[in-house]
This record gives sequence, C-alpha cells and structure tokens, in this order.
Amino acid sequence: MQNIENIILDYGNVLFDIDFSRLRQAFVDLGVPDVDTFYGHRAQHALFDAFDKGLITAAQFRDEIRKATGNSSLNDETIDSAWNSLLIGVRAGHHELLHQLKRHYRTFLLSNNNEIHYTWIIDYLNREFGLKDNTEFFEKDYYSHLLRMRKPDPEIFEFVLDTHSLQPEQTLFVDDSPQHIETALRLGLQAHLLAPGESLPVLLEKLGLIRQ
Repeated sequence: MQNIENIILDYGNVLFDIDFSRLRQAFVDLGVPDVDTFYGHRAQHALFDAFDKGLITAAQFRDEIRKATGNSSLNDETIDSAWNSLLIGVRAGHHELLHQLKRHYRTFLLSNNNEIHYTWIIDYLNREFGLKDNTEFFEKDYYSHLLRMRKPDPEIFEFVLDTHSLQPEQTLFVDDSPQHIETALRLGLQAHLLAPGESLPVLLEKLGLIRQ
C-alpha cells in the first residue's frame, strides 16, 4: 500500500477485545425479549444509536432497559454490569503498536462509544496500565457520544477528515463493522475490514505499513 500518511482506527475488536455473545447472554438474563433484534453487531434498537450519539443520558438509557425487560426494579449496577459485560480488554502488544505507528503516521481513534462503556474503559486503562485515557496513543481520539455523531453516518468521517485536513486517499481506516467500511470507501478512504480472528499487526504487515 502506497501513500498512506494517516491511519484512523476503530477501538472495539481492532484494539480492544469485545464479545457480543457475552452481552447477548447478559440481556437474556435480564429478561430482554427478542434479544437478537434488540441489539446486534450490524443492527440494533434505536435506543443504542441514541446512546452512542450522546442524545440520551446514562440514566435515561437505564430506564429504557428497565422498560425493555419489564422490570422496573433493576438497579443501576445490575444494568451497567450487563451492558459492560462485552468489554474484555486491550489486545496484547497493541499499545506498543500504537506508539510505533504514531512515530510514522498521523494516527486517530474513531470509536462508537457511550457514557457507560467510556467510563468503564477509562477506569480499566487507569487500573491496568496507569493511563488516564487513550490520548497518548493518537494525535486525537474521538468518541461518538462526545461528538453526537456515530459511524456509519458519513458526517463523523467528514468531521475527522476536515478537522485535521486529511486527504481521504492518503488515509487508512480499519474497523470490524462492514457498514462502517462501506461508508469510508464511499468517501474515498482506503478502508479495510478486520474480520473475526484477524489482527491489526498482521493486517498492517500485509499492507506494508509496519515500520521500525
């Protein structure tokens, strides 16, 4: 791959392992009916889009989960524990990889996130790595709930490109969601899907982008 100067990375299942099956089971355990249409990797209830966009608060999100389960007595901690159950942790060696990439490219994080997951992740980074957040790994890290935009909407990609004067054809985007890749390709980015079982270091090596 030639002429790549910028790299935009997703977080979940690119840098940080998540397990949707754990969340599915947690929602089943809470009593959510029709779980597979309620929340999934490719499609989900409008509630989750609104939460990812920061259009509703954590308190409002929890109230909607109570409504979905028909259980008004569910406490905040139980809901948060279920919602955070898919979060596992940073993939081994990936913080080191990010430092390496930052020396050679302009690097950015673009994550669909939400208030509850973000709080858990920041606590995890502090607890496990002594980090206050992800800022040291990127020129800028972006989270959908803070931008009030989310992937795959083109506006969030255009915001990052325009804010940092990035040329799409010189920008690599890596994500684990096909619908996000589709938008990036339409906007002219060089985009690659990281499929289950694949790893970012192997992909970057294959693309000839790993530099010492």
